[in-house]
Amino acid sequence: MQVSVETTGQLERRLTITVENAAINAAIQDRLKKLSRTVKLKGFRTGKVPMQMVQQHYGSQARQEVLGEVMQSSFYEAITKEKLRPAGYPNFQATAANPGEVFQYTATFEVYPELGNIKTDIAVEKPVTTISDADVDAMIETIRKQHHTWETVDRAATDGDRVVVDFKGMSEGKPIAGGQGSAYPVEIGKGRMIKGFEEGLIGVTANDEKDLQLQFPENYHAKELAGKPATFHVKVLHVEATVPPKDDSELAKRLGMVDGDVAKMRQEIRQNMQRELDSALTSKLKQAVMDELLKANPVELPKVLVESESQHLAEQMANNLIRQGMPKDQVQLQPSVFAEQAKRRVALGLILAEIISKQGVKAEAERVRQKVESIAAPYERPQEVISWYYSDKQRLGEIESLVLEEQVVDRVMSQAKVSEKALSFNDVMNPQK
Repeated sequence: MQVSVETTGQLERRLTITVENAAINAAIQDRLKKLSRTVKLKGFRTGKVPMQMVQQHYGSQARQEVLGEVMQSSFYEAITKEKLRPAGYPNFQATAANPGEVFQYTATFEVYPELGNIKTDIAVEKPVTTISDADVDAMIETIRKQHHTWETVDRAATDGDRVVVDFKGMSEGKPIAGGQGSAYPVEIGKGRMIKGFEEGLIGVTANDEKDLQLQFPENYHAKELAGKPATFHVKVLHVEATVPPKDDSELAKRLGMVDGDVAKMRQEIRQNMQRELDSALTSKLKQAVMDELLKANPVELPKVLVESESQHLAEQMANNLIRQGMPKDQVQLQPSVFAEQAKRRVALGLILAEIISKQGVKAEAERVRQKVESIAAPYERPQEVISWYYSDKQRLGEIESLVLEEQVVDRVMSQAKVSEKALSFNDVMNPQK
């Protein structure tokens, strides 16, 4: 076997591989002999067909099968010899494959980039936060609003109220399929109805009737209604306002503390906040480290890996949308939309893999256990969640990957120039605000 390597791009390589016919012909003959034991041809008993006829009927098929196997085996032998690391499946093309000639073919593919020594002496801002009593008070107020009840009021509806209505929708003179409701509760300001429906209920009172002149959005999931005008006739049954728990003791009872122990409630809320904060801080620190690693270690990316990751992200998003109720035929996502995200993920994957390999980082069993227990803690029966993870190697492997990334972050942080950045609890948990 003869091999030549040509560099056709920064990461693209083309191998030209020549294989002697003797080995190929011997393999073809061996295959035909095995085939002759089972082949059936009219006029001959099984296993008694002359080799000449077996050759005539199956010679071409046997040769193509053998050549395919030869390409596979000789390719892997060649890349091992030349110490090449393909980043994707090669594009094979035979250049001389006639029986009377040597068998020659090319294999074109991208290789993984040579990263060399990864720079980890980076500068990282580490976010630090403490939970104050005021943060706990704010969280309790948020929880109080979430645990309200509804009470009928004798006044006009305002933003945040719930209006219970009967409604019927028409579009272009025809009833809208699924566009009717009886005693249907509509929360003003939630954005669950099409634009204008909730806003149109501001100011209504019990027994009011009105027509809402609206329009379906251009990207509405039901294509036959997308962009179409609609009229909704609404009859108001009654208006409801929220009634929060009368005091902290009542809230504590609604949260499961039968005795209404406010101190215990505050302690549990603080503990939950701390768990969420620790997770958010870990995530922010990880992102900061990854950002700096990317800046310090520019990587030439194999196109095939970026395309594959873009496709994976598109499929992942499509599956999420379908699970949320969007019709499957309405989900059309182009992988190119996720190209930048894919580039980041591929680059980080290559950098982290190099650090893990060169520095011998392995997921520590104790940290994996702690991570699983942390995930399970908020559940009513955490032990069942822990058992669920440990009963499946793939699920546990996902946690091990997370822990491995955290250990890489720890390793990099031990080598980085670290400065602290004080943030409030709200800054960490609600950065978009």
